[in-house]
Amino acid sequence: MVDADRTFVIVGGGLAGAKAAETLRAEGFNGRVILIGDEREHPYERPPLSKGFLSGKEERDSVFVHEPAWYAQNDVELHLGQTVTAIDREAKTVRLGDGTLIGYDKLLLATGSEPRRLDIPGTDLAGVHHLRRLAHSERLRNMLKALGRDNGHLVIAGAGWIGLEVAAAARGYGAEVTVVEPEATPLHQVIGPELGQIFTELHAEHGVRFHFGARLTEITGQDGMVLAARTDDGEEHPAHDVLAAIGAAPRTALAENAGLALVDRADGGGVAVDASLRTSDPDIFAAGDVAASHYPLLDTRLRVEHWANALNGGPAAARAMLGQEVSYDRVPYFFSDQYDLGLEYSGWAPPGSYDQVVLRGDAGKREFIAFWLQERRVLAGMNVNVWDVTAAIQDLIRAGTKGVQVDPDRLADPSVPLGDLLPDQS
Repeated sequence: MVDADRTFVIVGGGLAGAKAAETLRAEGFNGRVILIGDEREHPYERPPLSKGFLSGKEERDSVFVHEPAWYAQNDVELHLGQTVTAIDREAKTVRLGDGTLIGYDKLLLATGSEPRRLDIPGTDLAGVHHLRRLAHSERLRNMLKALGRDNGHLVIAGAGWIGLEVAAAARGYGAEVTVVEPEATPLHQVIGPELGQIFTELHAEHGVRFHFGARLTEITGQDGMVLAARTDDGEEHPAHDVLAAIGAAPRTALAENAGLALVDRADGGGVAVDASLRTSDPDIFAAGDVAASHYPLLDTRLRVEHWANALNGGPAAARAMLGQEVSYDRVPYFFSDQYDLGLEYSGWAPPGSYDQVVLRGDAGKREFIAFWLQERRVLAGMNVNVWDVTAAIQDLIRAGTKGVQVDPDRLADPSVPLGDLLPDQS
């Protein structure tokens, strides 16, 4: 019963926070666990908001991390619909919006991120949307159904993962879709121009119109409703609704006001944490979208905004809070579903970091694996409609961080098992 008098507080009601609470109990912690979320919903997962739930393939209840009764059954105290307004590191308390003070022995910040806003005229119109929360997805889902019924037009600002997934959902409902993107291809900052064209063709086949090399400059409307979206090259696109899908910013205000070390926005932003997800205060940890952690594997600091980072980062932080030795060193991973295309991406290969892209399989049929290489070392891999290869891809990435090179010709040859590309470990 050594933990009975200790209180661990988790700020953030998403996947990272919920999995941290689950892990604390699974590891035998018997003190108080308090989870504070600024939404009234129980903790939920975010991928369905742009995928299964938005498209109508999944029900609302499927998004929640645990059944509502789980929290009481595991003695996790919930403060839902409450905002933490301040951290007093000296007194070791957090202040809620209603003035309540809650003391902590250890504190986990899992405050996530928020959509970046369009800074142009017209964003106050009723038909301008963002996607981050369940309520946003519910509103979007109803809107897409209406657009499909009425042959309405949706303009999406941004051809990243959220923009493309919403475009696919919108076409599923029958809505007309135009995507405005400043780069020459979709997903430029993630997969580069070599692979981006595949997604251009995929969406074009399903009726999505792209407007590349342009940015929105104004959303016009009448009587509070959207009529059109204008771009900086003088084009005007008819629109009944507009989605801003131009990225997300980490919610760091709480940490910043508490004097915790942050990472510059130019370097991705976020709360700076070490490999054990500990902040500059030894009693405060951070996980999920808000955490910019040092990855020993990659020898760099990254802030990863994907589901797997929350799924695994929350438990890692919980174990570190308990005093266990933790080195959060997973290969970054995410997945996406668009129409009949499913993919998984592992690793980290931003533009400029690689010198070669190798394809294995049939890109024309959209059944392939793409590899990003630097001096024949695998930096990242993306399997498209090819399954059960993630572990092998991540093995190649881990080997690459140790300097192991691969033969690009053998890497491209589907008859060569991926495992045979690694040196014999026996």
